[in-house]
Amino acid sequence: MRTVEEVLALVLNHAEPMTPVITPLATPALGLVLAEAIAADIDSPPFDKALVDGYAVRSADLQAPPCTLRLIGEVLAGATSAPPQVEAGTACRITTGAPLPPGADAVLMREVAACEAGQVYYAGSPVPAGQHVLACGSEFRAGQVVLEAGTVLRPVEFGLLAAVGKTAVRAYPAPPVAVIVTGDELVEPMRKPRPGQIRNSNGPMLMAQAARVGGLPRFLGIGRDQREHLLSLIKEGLEVARVVVLSGGVSMGQADLVPGVLAELGVERLVHGVNLKPGKPLYVGRRGDRLVFGLPGNPVSSLVCFELFIRPAIAQLRGVRSAAWQPASLPLAAAWSISTDRDTFHPARLHRTSQGASVEPLPWLGSPDLLTLSRADALVRVPPGAHTFPAGATLPVLTLFGDFGA
Repeated sequence: MRTVEEVLALVLNHAEPMTPVITPLATPALGLVLAEAIAADIDSPPFDKALVDGYAVRSADLQAPPCTLRLIGEVLAGATSAPPQVEAGTACRITTGAPLPPGADAVLMREVAACEAGQVYYAGSPVPAGQHVLACGSEFRAGQVVLEAGTVLRPVEFGLLAAVGKTAVRAYPAPPVAVIVTGDELVEPMRKPRPGQIRNSNGPMLMAQAARVGGLPRFLGIGRDQREHLLSLIKEGLEVARVVVLSGGVSMGQADLVPGVLAELGVERLVHGVNLKPGKPLYVGRRGDRLVFGLPGNPVSSLVCFELFIRPAIAQLRGVRSAAWQPASLPLAAAWSISTDRDTFHPARLHRTSQGASVEPLPWLGSPDLLTLSRADALVRVPPGAHTFPAGATLPVLTLFGDFGA
């Protein structure tokens, strides 16, 4: 059986980024990844700008306070008329954001000066050149690259793009993700299960996971344990999505029909089985540029396999660089004993204090135990064997439910 790292490398090797498209700078672009570098078209600020309300002055006039300056006018933010020239012994009232008038090289805060009868009085410390002034081009210059390709578009990037006049950019689109859950025992959540039935919890969970990491999820329904029904749903998934996620039907039981149906549809099997707990029966395949994941039907197995393998695949399709997860090394909050026959990712909770972070493995009933996982925000990785770890022992930890830079 392949290791977790081998499967992840194989998945990422077949997850070519989506073709970039021109995307308007609007809410749907939030979280997308730039496919081009963005350069400024103007200097910012485009003029020497006052940072406070006060008086534009010549610093040379204020080197030996107390001083009295003659008020010669006013400059308002947004004004288009020519400002007055500040000459020796004069000052000009100015508002925050307004351009510094000619001759001035500093701004006195309104609170530190007094103005009466057309005179400005100042009795503070000597004023240096540039005080309370943001110099022209000090943020960036025209032609300067302000955002690199590979940048995730967050609200701050929206603001920066608008500042350089960009109303549309080339970005990697969100990959469509088709979700299919399988099993005759499944009923939709609004129905009360009869004997032998269970509610479909994996569908909503996987849809939410896909959306959280930047995919465009689409639920295709519950696939019954019938070849024709599965064939129809999976065929649709391969037509409408770049990533097809199936939950259940991938083990070796009589009703586990998914691998055979995938083969019938021309899906090349890349992996079937991984040295992992939970998630050993994992299936990974591809058809053209489509990636297909068959996850075990137990909820925790589905969720963990998604986080380990599908989350990085979606991230790389979105154009995220270094999409592979990187576990942290954290100390255990308390002593812990565990015995396992496979590489195990155990639900855990992070604790953060002023002394640093630690991790607490949670009591866990195994793959069906979704309640415990709802209280977890991390997975502790443990190699096969019987282990007794003392408090403070350092183990690899993977944070759950990350969104790769969005």
